[in-house]
Amino acid sequence: MTKTGADYSWFEDDFPDIAEAYCFTLVRGLSPAELMSRLEGRPEAPLQGIAAVVDAAFAQYDLEERDRQLVAMTTVGTWTLLIEPNGYLGVTEEQALPASAGTSWISHFTNINAVGTFLWAEDQVLRLCFDPMFPEDRWGTEPDELRDVMEGIGFHFDDDDPEKDLSAPAAFALAEHLTGVAVTPALLQDTTFTCTTVKIR
Repeated sequence: MTKTGADYSWFEDDFPDIAEAYCFTLVRGLSPAELMSRLEGRPEAPLQGIAAVVDAAFAQYDLEERDRQLVAMTTVGTWTLLIEPNGYLGVTEEQALPASAGTSWISHFTNINAVGTFLWAEDQVLRLCFDPMFPEDRWGTEPDELRDVMEGIGFHFDDDDPEKDLSAPAAFALAEHLTGVAVTPALLQDTTFTCTTVKIR
């Protein structure tokens, strides 16, 4: 059964330090080391748990004139999850599309101003992209393929007036629909992440 935005409402409550600004990306069939190579990343020390990742990411902004982004990675089944606190590399087409060569790349981002992006690419082709708060405005080669799924998950369209905006958690649910990978509190808290820093372009 497809998850909905309500199934991810815990994220904002349980992880407020990252929930206000983040980018989560899932890439099929590539290891963290292979992704690091594709993104021209520099290896960094591994970190235990998302709290340590958030602290290290913000500390990174005080270094090297803020020109590198910390990315934490872990393998989940056949997918690799990339997490960027206060980052956006995963939804930057100039980096995401080349890095998606031969694979699937699903990424969603939001920042402190509630500006967001959901991006789905297959083998360097952008299939779907939209702002989760404005899902009626979609582009890519298959902008309507997931329209019914999106509505069922909890994205609000046209004249819908939801009591609570679930656009950000709905992006997690849509990513799970496409990948089968569930982001859970235990995954975020207990994982020792492989880390890299990537130059911001």
